[in-house]
Amino acid sequence: MESEKHTILVVDDEHDICLFLKDYLEAHGYDVFTANDGEGMRSVLKDEEVDLVILDLVMPGEDGLTLTRSLRENSNVAIIILTGKDEEVDRIVGLEMGADDYVAKPFSSRELLARVKTVLRRTGEAPAPAEAASATRFAGWRLDKVGRTLTSPAEDDIPLTTMEFNLLNAFTDNPNKVLDRDKLLDMVQHRNWEPYDRSVEVLVGRLRNKIETNPQKPELIKTVRGAGYVFATNVDHE
Repeated sequence: MESEKHTILVVDDEHDICLFLKDYLEAHGYDVFTANDGEGMRSVLKDEEVDLVILDLVMPGEDGLTLTRSLRENSNVAIIILTGKDEEVDRIVGLEMGADDYVAKPFSSRELLARVKTVLRRTGEAPAPAEAASATRFAGWRLDKVGRTLTSPAEDDIPLTTMEFNLLNAFTDNPNKVLDRDKLLDMVQHRNWEPYDRSVEVLVGRLRNKIETNPQKPELIKTVRGAGYVFATNVDHE
């Protein structure tokens, strides 16, 4: 059971899925609202403080990709997208737009609950004082591994999705080491990945856009052709 009660909004045009997820997640201690379309989603968000939106990508009218883009442009709310098994392109686009994670339909309720808990950690409790110094510095940046925040050399807070944070955390734990794609996939999110999954490439691109001076000529996250990626900088642990 979560020590802090989080609020979740489920957006799916299938009423049965909304009702099932509402009952299941409420049984695990969450406050849950449901909506069947974009208008319903915005209505709930207007009246309630929501920590996480679980959003189906395939809906009539405004689809989940459109709603993901709208959410990310207007808030930092956590987002888990629900995709069909064969919707890899939409899944990748969803991650590019800033979704925190995805779960493929048909999904296991336990797997979804695990994803919910993981994603909500970035909006969770404040760290205990003994853990407050758990951070790393690289090239003027500071990654707080407990508070799950990234601060730029100019002292600006840079928002990270859960998967972006996990990838940067993996890189800073393994500086100047070549990490192949499969290893990074496992570090980013422990799951059974599908062949040809492009999530790492998408996330590397998003991180480069946030931390590189010139993302087209990266100096921190370098591609090692045929081998993977290397975080090519020194890291200081606090």
